[in-house]
Amino acid sequence: MRLTTKGRFAVTAMIDLAMRQQHGPVTLAGISQRQKISLSYLEQLFGRLRRHELVESTRGPGGGYSLGREPVQISVSEIIFAVDEPIDATHCGGREDCNDDGPCMTHELWSNLNVKMLEYLSSVSLADLVNQQRNRPITIRSEPVSIFREHRAALELPTSTLQSIDLNGLRPV
Repeated sequence: MRLTTKGRFAVTAMIDLAMRQQHGPVTLAGISQRQKISLSYLEQLFGRLRRHELVESTRGPGGGYSLGREPVQISVSEIIFAVDEPIDATHCGGREDCNDDGPCMTHELWSNLNVKMLEYLSSVSLADLVNQQRNRPITIRSEPVSIFREHRAALELPTSTLQSIDLNGLRPV
């Protein structure tokens, strides 16, 4: 079983929306930038999410999207199904015609996996995922910073070459 980008992106975008909607409607352009998901792809996904009443849209200046229900009332399985993402590990799509004469020898195994996946994804709410994100430790990357000549002069450093500097001691590295 493989969850495609459609389902992954829909869940990711819904987490982003749920984390930011308390300040008003959230724009798809903002989600697109933060999550590195194509804006046109998000528009397609949110059209489907809106038809399933998982999100509501607000038009005009200051418009965007907000959740259609409380995050605790939206399950991951609902999000995935809303964007037409099948959750099916069987080769036959559940039709039991894996072989010409009926189900394959592992059909029951994959069907049972489908049931377990659906149970799990139905048990995880959008609120659970938001809380997971809020409880993650924040990592701050420490990287050398390049400063152009104009800015370097203001810091009273030599301006002959473009160099990376150590911001702690303001000395060239």
